[in-house]
Amino acid sequence: MKELLLLRHAKSSWGDPDLDDFDRPLSPRGLDAAPLMGKAIAARNWLPQMALVSPSVRTRETWRIVAAQSPRFIEPTFRDTLYEASAGQLLAEVRHAPEEITSLILLGHNPGMQDFATLIAGEGSDETAMQQLRKKFPTAGLARLEFDGRWDELRAGAARLSHFLRPKDLD
Repeated sequence: MKELLLLRHAKSSWGDPDLDDFDRPLSPRGLDAAPLMGKAIAARNWLPQMALVSPSVRTRETWRIVAAQSPRFIEPTFRDTLYEASAGQLLAEVRHAPEEITSLILLGHNPGMQDFATLIAGEGSDETAMQQLRKKFPTAGLARLEFDGRWDELRAGAARLSHFLRPKDLD
């Protein structure tokens, strides 16, 4: 059984109009939500063995805060291809995960994260979680999916969405 955690970066700041999108840091709201999500991941014992992270400032900051809540720190792998990636690009990245990895976290951006989660979630998915996911994948939101098979075999509808956590549900 493989576990895939899809985490959208926490809320970013729009306070400096001169910053490029890539360089926007987390907002105060994002700085509050990221540790909540990290604690929720750790409390459920969802401890990934590998982290694929977009290199933007807000995703790096989100990872640093979320990972600090885990009893087991893992060095992230930053991939330029994850910045504003489409569902197809995200699928390609996950398909390249080493087979010995059974739990993987992917930290990125919308709309790609939401599109990717809805693409791979299929039969056996939690109905309430699917409804929430389809409605909105909020900042610092987390989709947990499971599937049987190899990473390089992941395809549309092959995974089961077991959980969808939103920061507002964790306060």
